[in-house]
Amino acid sequence: MSTQAVRATAPTPSPTAAKPFQSIWTDLRGVSFTQGWLDAGGIQTRYLHAGDRGKPALILLHGVGGHAEAYVRNLKAHAEHLDVWAIDMIGHGWTDKPDGPREVSAYVDHVIRVLDALGIERASFSGESLGGWVASQLAIDHPGRVERLVLNTAGGSQADPVVMERLKTLSMRAVEDPSWDFIKARVEWLMADKSKVFDDLVATRQAIYAQPGMVEAQRGNMVLQDMETRQRNILRAGDYGRIQAPTLVLWTSDDPTADVSEGRRIATMIPGALFTVMDGCGHWPQFEDADTFNRIHLNFLLGKPVPEATTV
Repeated sequence: MSTQAVRATAPTPSPTAAKPFQSIWTDLRGVSFTQGWLDAGGIQTRYLHAGDRGKPALILLHGVGGHAEAYVRNLKAHAEHLDVWAIDMIGHGWTDKPDGPREVSAYVDHVIRVLDALGIERASFSGESLGGWVASQLAIDHPGRVERLVLNTAGGSQADPVVMERLKTLSMRAVEDPSWDFIKARVEWLMADKSKVFDDLVATRQAIYAQPGMVEAQRGNMVLQDMETRQRNILRAGDYGRIQAPTLVLWTSDDPTADVSEGRRIATMIPGALFTVMDGCGHWPQFEDADTFNRIHLNFLLGKPVPEATTV
């Protein structure tokens, strides 16, 4: 079945207009949110929270090497309708970083501990890259905890050695030498439009990567880029077929990990899944084109029609 892509056209700036400074705080302006830490079964976990605790819960899961700021452009729109939590997953951001390698089960266990600490029995999950892999496995292992599922340029379905080596090289270089240029190169890998890599975003990741112990933590995070470990964790048709929650697979025209056909393949393996493509975006569509992402994402999470999506 054909796929309908979403295309957003930005206004053309005046040649003489000065480029405005973009900041995470600009994105959070007008958002009532809190940052904090919770004890998730012994794992001190950092979160960004927005929305009313009485509303349906949404958990946002970033990619490998990432952090909760991946979702700063999505908090406001979603908090109008949902109880939104963007967390730093174990080994990432400002959350605890235990020694040793982290396979997918370790991330799933951490997210379940977060749910339990928050007293959330059931939530919707939206995961980008590694976050999508974790959300998929969580939906397979704990179907009663998952209301709806969004897989955003999700990992876990394939093992491309070229992509794996590139991601591992960029990620390790950025923590071993957290200089501006190396951090910027790692963030640029996420974007189709490299101009979206604002200085404030680079500075945020630089502060995270410069933490004591981050090199060892990143080695633990990168184990899924090793072929033997990845094959042990990879999701296959029978695994995806066990997902019971309504699912949206969201891909992009310029994803650096896999082309559109891989996103469509994932959707065909999940019963009743919807599939859509966002045009002109890379691995962070929720950041590059937040308006389009928020519209599609919210319609799906709220059980409304998603005109941009098709069943495959």
